[in-house]
Amino acid sequence: MSKPYSQSKALWAITRASFKAIFNQPTAIVFSLLFPIIFILIFGAFGNGGGPTYRITMATGADTSNALYDALKNNPSIRINRYADTIALNKDLIKGRLTAIVDIKAERDSLNKPHFTISTNTTTASSNTFFSFKQVLEYTKLKFDAAMSADKTEYVTIDEPEIREVRKYRQIDFILPGQLGFSILFSTLFGIAFTFFGLREQLVLKRFYASPVSRINILLGIGMSRLFFQLVNVVVLILFGYFFLDFTLQHGALTFFEMLLMSVLMLFLLMGVGLIFSSIVKTDASIPLLINLFGFPQMLLSGTFFTIEVFPKWLQEICFYLPLTQFNNAMRKISFEGLSIFECWKEIGILGVWMVIIYAILARVIRWQ
Repeated sequence: MSKPYSQSKALWAITRASFKAIFNQPTAIVFSLLFPIIFILIFGAFGNGGGPTYRITMATGADTSNALYDALKNNPSIRINRYADTIALNKDLIKGRLTAIVDIKAERDSLNKPHFTISTNTTTASSNTFFSFKQVLEYTKLKFDAAMSADKTEYVTIDEPEIREVRKYRQIDFILPGQLGFSILFSTLFGIAFTFFGLREQLVLKRFYASPVSRINILLGIGMSRLFFQLVNVVVLILFGYFFLDFTLQHGALTFFEMLLMSVLMLFLLMGVGLIFSSIVKTDASIPLLINLFGFPQMLLSGTFFTIEVFPKWLQEICFYLPLTQFNNAMRKISFEGLSIFECWKEIGILGVWMVIIYAILARVIRWQ
């Protein structure tokens, strides 16, 4: 007599097989577990409490050996920066990265109690943060006066700010270069990787490889159309920003063409990455996973949507060496600060190192069939 069919065993067998199948697919693990962890770590690194952060620096000769300075330093919304030279300080002031230069002067009255005068120096570029920072100063003053005495004696005086008129640093001057980098990154990687993989699977590359055409010309021929298309997108985005959103091109047409040259350099770098991905995967379903693993951390950590200074110091050091960070920094220096592409030698140098590494890897892994 045959045993009755066990539905429970069948259910268990199907469940177990399906569970194993999930872990046989790396994409499921990455997208359901790894990416959420990455996002939590990145966005958890913002500031201390999610509120605004005011970057200030102390004026030369400011009194920093008193309780008032300690109150400012211990305020979680205030970050006190130190500058090695005045050139870097003035650049941050002009671009609105620094809220104010703060000076504290102290003197004692006849009862030997300290009285403080706070003076501030800022620019119109920091108007979006300075006036809320003034409220923080006023609140600090009230707390300090109350702690010093129960009466209404004022121990802290806040002078009227000195506000210098500068060329306005608009939000678009930060956002548009980052959006250019974002567009170039993902469009180039997806375009090159899928195009090259498709040609390889259809044996087109194998036929090319067997022809007298040199391998470098084969690669350039495949990549140039995609690079040209991306360059057209860059032109459209820059011109749209300039004519409709008042994006700054410091030296007009010269700045425009230098931004295009910088984009070409980044496009060639990303073409190598796309070719690597298309060569090491076995199915086209794995291409998006590799692109996202390479692109998402850069999208979030390279100053695309917000400055990397919101992150802790140790994370900023990592962010600095990412290729998209260097591209974004160079594009902002060229467009707003008016630097020539040759003055961005540090950014170009780091991108050059990345390019050497990427094409050295590509030479070893590239597959023609």
